[in-house]
Amino acid sequence: MSIYKDKTTLLTGSTRGVGRQIADHILASGGNVIGFARGTSTFEHEQYRQFNVDLSDATAVTAIFNEVRRHTNQIDIVINNAGVLTSQYAMIMPPAAAQSMVNVNLLAPFLISREAAKFMRKSKWGRIINIGSMAASLEPIGDSVYAATKAGLSTLANVMAKEFGSFGVTCNTLGISAIDSDMLAQLPRDKIEEIIKHLPVARFAEIDDILNIIDFFASERSSYVTAQTVFLGGVN
Repeated sequence: MSIYKDKTTLLTGSTRGVGRQIADHILASGGNVIGFARGTSTFEHEQYRQFNVDLSDATAVTAIFNEVRRHTNQIDIVINNAGVLTSQYAMIMPPAAAQSMVNVNLLAPFLISREAAKFMRKSKWGRIINIGSMAASLEPIGDSVYAATKAGLSTLANVMAKEFGSFGVTCNTLGISAIDSDMLAQLPRDKIEEIIKHLPVARFAEIDDILNIIDFFASERSSYVTAQTVFLGGVN
């Protein structure tokens, strides 16, 4: 039986890049997907429904759940995938860019996880999966705020795991390494390749690497796995 069959996954950043591929995977597995995104829906699938929301706006993120409740009373899995990156030396980092990373990469996942957990508490089952980054561990120059927000995601999951564990909800983080995406294209390719070549598994991530861990965290069999961060490629 599919991990996602008869389950509803709330996925942020669902319209492009890694998020779109995660959504395709879940839909192909028979699951339902609620997408949170800013852009126009790129899906034509009867089991996909998109809610347009600016994740940098905390008020809008909280308010959108009123619309979600009119559509469904079920959220089983949350995948906090959406993220923004401005790579810049701390001395010249624009405050607005730093604030945007904090809002989208950390505050939005907090709010979404909190609101979704209210659905999960009623069903006594749930999975919250945060998409982190190798930047949280490697702490590359220019990524002070981005790395801090991604490190914060792990802490967020670890604390929520304690708060939500009593009603069957696990909270974990997947720290992905570099994968070809719009976000990665913002960074100098030579610098990324230099980082990759020093990893124990010296290659770029592929989408199946990511889906494998998401499936593991989402599985019924992973009910005893919580407050964990798995980094791809041997990052530690």
